Amino acid sequence: MRIGLLGTGNVAQALAHGWRAAGHDVLLGSRQPEERKGLGLPVAGLNETAAHAEVLVNATPGAVSVELLHSIGAPALAGTLLIDVGVGLTDDFTELSHPNSSLSEQIQEAFPLTPVVKTLCTMDSTVMTAPGGLEGPSTVFLSGDDAEAKRTTGRLLTDLGWLPSWQLDIGGITTARGQEHFALLFMGIAGGLDAHTFNIKVVTRPA
Repeated sequence: MRIGLLGTGNVAQALAHGWRAAGHDVLLGSRQPEERKGLGLPVAGLNETAAHAEVLVNATPGAVSVELLHSIGAPALAGTLLIDVGVGLTDDFTELSHPNSSLSEQIQEAFPLTPVVKTLCTMDSTVMTAPGGLEGPSTVFLSGDDAEAKRTTGRLLTDLGWLPSWQLDIGGITTARGQEHFALLFMGIAGGLDAHTFNIKVVTRPA
């Protein structure tokens, strides 16, 4: 599958390496592609990346993601699955930039012809692509309104090592705010552990 990742930071690079190892054709998208050629991954402009992709991944800073997607344009994004892993935070990383909503909801509202699925935003980039490296299974969440888009996202998560039984569909795109708001708890846990390589697991009462 052709996967275009918007962004060239740690998250985008980790996901690109993970999916490329699984056999996918990956391309990183940047506003300054010529300045990002030393990453060991193919890099192109945003519009070229969007045109290349069967699936787009938003791995840009959440506070600027909607503006960046508008620069590509709704016609170029229409009909393309957009997996959103971003979280919008204030400059001091103490508050959410979408406190009464979520970045994914804002993207879905701005681009109604683009199915948006929220996932992978409740963990560090090292866990996104190596969930088996933790002590036992953990949980990754999916939010979105399009069932087929979530099925495709689930298959791509499996390619990163997330077994289907570790994936939890929590509902429509409005549930993305729960995933994003976890960022505040994530930072608290990271401070308590003095580490970022961890995840959570949803446990239930035995049947």
